Amino acid sequence: MTLRPDTAAALFAEIAAAQSEWKLPTVNAGVVRDGSLVWTGSRGRFATADRGAPGPDVQYRIGSITKTMTAILVMQCRDDGLLALNDAVGKHLPGIAFGDRTIRQLLAHSGGMNAEPEGDWWERNPGVSFEQLTAAMDESQAAGPADRRHHYSNLGYGLLGEIVARLRGSSWLELVRERILDPLEMRRTSYFPSEPAAQGFSVHPFSGRLLEEPAYDAGAMAPAGQLWSTIEDLARYAMFWIDPVYEVLSRDSVEEMAAPAAADPREGLTASYGLGLRLIADDPYLLIGHTGSMPGFLAGLFVDRVRRIGAVTLGNATYGRVASLPPDLLEILVAHEPVLPQEWVPEPPLDQGTDLLGHWYWGNSPVTMSVSGGILQLTGALTSRFSPLGPDLYRGRDGYLAGEKLRVVRHGDRTHLNVATFVLTRTPYDA
Repeated sequence: MTLRPDTAAALFAEIAAAQSEWKLPTVNAGVVRDGSLVWTGSRGRFATADRGAPGPDVQYRIGSITKTMTAILVMQCRDDGLLALNDAVGKHLPGIAFGDRTIRQLLAHSGGMNAEPEGDWWERNPGVSFEQLTAAMDESQAAGPADRRHHYSNLGYGLLGEIVARLRGSSWLELVRERILDPLEMRRTSYFPSEPAAQGFSVHPFSGRLLEEPAYDAGAMAPAGQLWSTIEDLARYAMFWIDPVYEVLSRDSVEEMAAPAAADPREGLTASYGLGLRLIADDPYLLIGHTGSMPGFLAGLFVDRVRRIGAVTLGNATYGRVASLPPDLLEILVAHEPVLPQEWVPEPPLDQGTDLLGHWYWGNSPVTMSVSGGILQLTGALTSRFSPLGPDLYRGRDGYLAGEKLRVVRHGDRTHLNVATFVLTRTPYDA
């Protein structure tokens, strides 16, 4: 399904404004909805050094969007029992500095590690080996204690890439290709650029002339920002985050990654970081994804899993409004073509719990047990959804009672519910 012409025109106007205002050589964008890439647009004339045109199949460097793939590899290892998220890094990389930090902390950038590795600016210089990278690591360079706050660390993702490589007995790149790119059919995502590919530029602040930026092999830091991709491939990747492919990662693991794990106090409740994902509040919705930057390149990918929409952007500039464009494009999309609520259909018969439907009381406070999508739903003074675990036994799925067990207690013709010491009865105080 394509977008209406007025919607497409508004989306194009947004990227055109960004390209003009921020002096971007080119900017590429795409919007996905309900499992399809429904719009692409590009603006600018300098995608390549010879003035090649931008387009949805032109490769750009995606920077830290690479980190989301490294995080997937870590979660795959966890799901396969090869590691635990609370494992100390030193368990898998013996003798390393920051070895007491946990894998979870590295994923969420909450370990207090320094942001960048020691030595030359890694993004603008040829990469080093893992041995060279770790030899220069020094805990005296820590940015702070673990679990104090979110402090972004590229260095931490270099370590995570090495951990998954050692656990699987294969290189980080081979794992990305075999366990993510191939299953998702992302055929134009690669370690090095493959034509047609954009040239990275910076813009001189006074003359407005283009300066070519280098694109080195990041070596041991590759898991933090090496990969190149296209709008078409990133659209496929965005669709994965909306509809996880079990061959890559289960829906439960994706939801775990999308839960807030660390935050910067300055951002308050508007943004946080999960396990390898940036989270942006769009009340009452949540956008998940990541931004990316490398010399001469900027990228952004964000999706709303509830409304099943997403946007991806790529640009070949060192600075400017590219990575922050996806949320703005999604706002335009829903303003012009609101996402329709899910169509109501009659509920199928419940396997168990039909006799629990109706009104209950927590003391004198009324609550109601109903069913939605085949799941028991408690609303009122207590709110949660419940899935059956066995006869007369349920587990809370969300809310305050998430993970808690609800037991149905029967005494002759009288029944009450007990969940986390809360007793629910059919009449106030069971009078």
